[in-house]
Amino acid sequence: MSTVSTEVLQPYASALMSLAQSSNLSEKFGEDIRSLLDLLQNSEDLRQFLANPLVKSDAKKTVIKQIAGEEMNPLMYNFLNLLVDKGRILFLEGIGQQYLAKLRELNQTVLGEVTSAVPLSDAQLQSVREKVQAMTSARNVEIETKIDPDLIGGVVIKVGSQVIDASLRGQLRRLGIRLSS
Repeated sequence: MSTVSTEVLQPYASALMSLAQSSNLSEKFGEDIRSLLDLLQNSEDLRQFLANPLVKSDAKKTVIKQIAGEEMNPLMYNFLNLLVDKGRILFLEGIGQQYLAKLRELNQTVLGEVTSAVPLSDAQLQSVREKVQAMTSARNVEIETKIDPDLIGGVVIKVGSQVIDASLRGQLRRLGIRLSS
């Protein structure tokens, strides 16, 4: 585990989880974090703005207030302002991911990362969810999807350190290895 992870991400994520649990807001904070991570992943400008040390704290807080809107829990909003005050807002993505990992652990949920060549239908996602659940015997399964046209077809499913490569690219690679030996 990296130094940043142990010294910054873990303590802040743990503090946020403690706050969430003491206020019965674990799931609400999870929703807020997912929304924030979505925003950060879809806006390079926002990521750079928050990470820029030359941008004044007040400007960052103003943007966070606009992002938070009425939907975000006030405690989460205060936590974000604390990150700005402590110069840690640039770690928001990592802290958010750590928090979601803690939330999954709390709910006995596993994360299945599914990469496919094209978007999967609801039925296909449900099928993947059931396979992951059978594989791990977890109570719940959370699916995170990514699109990678290079796979040609099929899917790659990653659960923890386990990888199931059922992609056409993977099959072609395995066939190529067999033919060359």
